[in-house]
Amino acid sequence: MTKTNYNDQVFINCPFGDEFQDMFHAFCFAVIDCGFIPRCSLEIDDATQSRLNAIIYLIEQCRYGIHDISRVELDEHLKLPRFNMPFELGIFYSAKVFGKKYQRMKNCIILEKDRYRYQKFISDISGVDVTPHGNSVKKSIIAIRNWLITSSKRTTIPHGIETYKKYLKFRRNIKRICKNKGVDFKTMPFVELTRNMTDWLKVNQKQPEPLF
Repeated sequence: MTKTNYNDQVFINCPFGDEFQDMFHAFCFAVIDCGFIPRCSLEIDDATQSRLNAIIYLIEQCRYGIHDISRVELDEHLKLPRFNMPFELGIFYSAKVFGKKYQRMKNCIILEKDRYRYQKFISDISGVDVTPHGNSVKKSIIAIRNWLITSSKRTTIPHGIETYKKYLKFRRNIKRICKNKGVDFKTMPFVELTRNMTDWLKVNQKQPEPLF
């Protein structure tokens, strides 16, 4: 792994269920449009590797991390909460604190539905800057964009509103294409989805214009 690859990769830690799919896709699209590479456990399909080992490997590869801890409600069937997202946030934080020099460069954004709700179920991170998105795709995309431009200091990152508009257009286009080809968009593998996003942006990309 080169330092350049490490600086380009963003670990995405969020729910993968149908009810969160649009948000997850928006996260991936925002990362790609900002010039980074989204990574998540869905990209690994290896029966010989445990899920936890795969997550640890991916976190090691990524300087940046998006951690959405907004889905902690009880499962309506099992009546149990979901702890995967806070757990993976803990692994990311531990890598930053205890890792080698390049691991200590890690930087992340923590997304939540409301600004202070997390204090009721994960009080150990009280005082950490948590970004509320109110379950809004638009707010999430803008928050991710603003965080990436602040953290990386890159000048090539487009404006958040432009990324949001492009995402809406991409989503309409890809759903129409999938429907015409008889492809189930909801079951598209992560690797194929992000490749489609990258290819679409290459054709539809505009260079960001300065606001002033």
